Amino acid sequence: MIPKRKSLPRNDRVVTDVPAQGPTVAETAYRRIRNDIMAGELKPGLPLRLQLLRQRYGFSFSPIREALNRLQTERLVASIALRGFSVAPFSREEIVDTMDTRILIECEALRRSIANGKQEWEEAIVATFHALSWHAKSVVQAKHAPTSELIEGLEIRHRNFHNALITACGSPRLLDFANQLYAQSERYRRPSLLDGASGKPSRNVTAEHKNIMDATLNRDSKKACALLKDHYRRTAASIDRFIENFG
Repeated sequence: MIPKRKSLPRNDRVVTDVPAQGPTVAETAYRRIRNDIMAGELKPGLPLRLQLLRQRYGFSFSPIREALNRLQTERLVASIALRGFSVAPFSREEIVDTMDTRILIECEALRRSIANGKQEWEEAIVATFHALSWHAKSVVQAKHAPTSELIEGLEIRHRNFHNALITACGSPRLLDFANQLYAQSERYRRPSLLDGASGKPSRNVTAEHKNIMDATLNRDSKKACALLKDHYRRTAASIDRFIENFG
């Protein structure tokens, strides 16, 4: 008689009931430090001492170091031998170089998107423009100086609009480069927006965005790229004025 085989313990529930994993501690540390750099809570040039960061965020040294190394690759944090990490300083040369490179990358991505984009692409552009213009109006009409949260909401919608313009380019690498360059310019834009939000606006940015959108939807790549280039040149000029006052 053949002995009956013993069945192995079932572990189906262990496999199927595992909840989706959230971000790692290092990822959370990276996001929080990055957000504070972008919002200007951590000022340009500020030394990022590990002990102070540990007290501020409650993380151990290992995930903080990992986050700082990652932020260094994004040029948001600088590192000097024997002196440790610091928030990357503001540089007029860097913002000019960043915006010039954005023009090269995003104009090429925009040309490809205009050639390849379908109905869904057009709908996303219109939807993100509407969200951006509505939020921008809320910032302008605020009775008091806009809070950092309101400016952050504006920045998210601004990024969504510019991403929507180029998402049909068909090149993940172009989109990756565009996102990296956007982050490097965002850290200049956000504090400059907070600084100048209470004053009289020197340009109609909503109209600039609308003109870019209209030329894009009309499939006029030459005009759309010219308008995008002018838009970024104007942004670089306004940031340059902010840096001059900041310094």
